[in-house]
Amino acid sequence: MTRPRRPRRMTSQRLLDPLLALVALATVAATGCAAPESGTASTSTAGCGPVTATLDSTDVEPLRPAPTPVLPATVPSSDGRTVTVTDISRILPVNLYGSIAEIVFSLGLGDNVIGRDTSTTFPAAAHLPVVTPAGHDLSAEAVLDLNPSVVLADDSIGPPEVLRQLRKAGIPVVLVQAEQTLDAVPRHIRAIAAALGVSAAGEQLVTRVESEITAARRIVQAGRAPRIAFLYLRGTAGVYLIGGRGAGSDAMIEAIGGVDAGSAAGLSKFRPLTSEGLINAAPDVILVMTEGLASVGGVDGLMKLPGVAQTPAGANRRVVDMDDGALLTFGARSGRAVQALARAVYSCQDPS
Repeated sequence: MTRPRRPRRMTSQRLLDPLLALVALATVAATGCAAPESGTASTSTAGCGPVTATLDSTDVEPLRPAPTPVLPATVPSSDGRTVTVTDISRILPVNLYGSIAEIVFSLGLGDNVIGRDTSTTFPAAAHLPVVTPAGHDLSAEAVLDLNPSVVLADDSIGPPEVLRQLRKAGIPVVLVQAEQTLDAVPRHIRAIAAALGVSAAGEQLVTRVESEITAARRIVQAGRAPRIAFLYLRGTAGVYLIGGRGAGSDAMIEAIGGVDAGSAAGLSKFRPLTSEGLINAAPDVILVMTEGLASVGGVDGLMKLPGVAQTPAGANRRVVDMDDGALLTFGARSGRAVQALARAVYSCQDPS
């Protein structure tokens, strides 16, 4: 996942580069629709049209009061090293998706954060200097200029020689596993909290996120699961992809009780969008990121892409868009993102 991922919004080009790196390795308003109570009839693609999935708040919700760290903290790094952290006064959290910064801020340690990656654009962090000018590559000079006391990252960020350079300079670098799934979120929270000496706060945050995901699943309607296709769109760059198994979008779709149409059609990761492939996937709903939708000219422009108009979703203009900085981040706001997506997808009831 320019995971495919903000009062300061990510531009199309800034999102494109990170996603193309992943591929190489493998607002429209709601139109008068009210979210149903759980247990109602199955969703229908007819009668509602485009809907925007909106989080209750675009910012993170930090734990209060802020936790007091217990240091030094000696923790395993995902690259096999053991790292000791003695100072968290100047934290630099960086990865491709913005999820690490989201977790650090949610732990109540946002005041200690000194920089950000291009994917971290929620309001509380938007003022911080960017250390990934190329989208997914760290600038050693930019990092060293900030003089961090600890760097938190995962292997979605690079290049590796920059991380080695930072360690050679005496900066503790702790890596966590780069896994874009809902199941991985608690593991990431615990690993980051342990590295910062606030494990108890980590457990508190895990409890909150898991309860939010549970609440989201209560919104899911009984009946036939809607088939949902995630399309990654960057019209200005001519990039049109469909998500499949392991793309990250499949995890969000399945979390709300949907069937990921790309996975069901046998696709994995991201694949070029073709008319035949999308028609065979036969989605009831098309899911896109908000800026991606804008880049193709909105819903009208989307209908002109190969195969879209020939799907049930296209025939009913059943399109759900969601903020680029929330949909595929898989950070501490994941539960709220799932809730927003569930409300939008199940906002139409079967008129029968």
